[in-house]
Amino acid sequence: MKILCIDTSSTLCSVAILEDYNLINKIELNNGLTHSETLMPLIKQILDKNNLSLKDINLIVSDVGPGSFTGIRIGVSTVKAFSDSLNIPCIGITSLEVLARTITDKGIICSTIDCKNDNCYFALFELSDDNNYKILEYPCPKSSSEVLELLNLKYANQNITFVGNGIPSKSTDFYLDIRNLGIAGYCKFISNEYTGEDILPLYLKKPQAQKQLEENSNKEI
Repeated sequence: MKILCIDTSSTLCSVAILEDYNLINKIELNNGLTHSETLMPLIKQILDKNNLSLKDINLIVSDVGPGSFTGIRIGVSTVKAFSDSLNIPCIGITSLEVLARTITDKGIICSTIDCKNDNCYFALFELSDDNNYKILEYPCPKSSSEVLELLNLKYANQNITFVGNGIPSKSTDFYLDIRNLGIAGYCKFISNEYTGEDILPLYLKKPQAQKQLEENSNKEI
């Protein structure tokens, strides 16, 4: 199965092609949040480089966030357009699961992404003996202290591996590996968790523009 992967959730615009679990090729471009200008040329470039067209793609996988509101919207809308026009299945995977899949040690994985002011996006996974990343705590926004309190309360005395940059005292290198995005999507597809889902951006917090609009509206009342 040939899989086209798209990640626009951060400043890094990434595309990749996988054959099942195996990475065929990837292109990453870090030139800031200009995904509206760079995404389509990158997709064309990687398809041409591998002598493929969109009609050769069997599955499209997109990072649905959390992350950059604008970037996520661009990536998801592009995937949906391809899926609808060419009848290609599409699957959405969270940034937090992509991060968690960088950890290959069995046990509990705390995945976090910094969202400023000592707050983070958070999710908890458990890697089982059959290499399944089971979700224990669904993605949500929390302060770093709230995450640590929850772990101490519900998962005390268990070995927890931290990944991501959301908790300063536990921060690790932050890198969303697009190969892990593709593998997560493929695993979801072949395990029958995919049901023709309509993928949507995962907005765990309101965009700043919406917050400002609501604040201005409240001032006028």
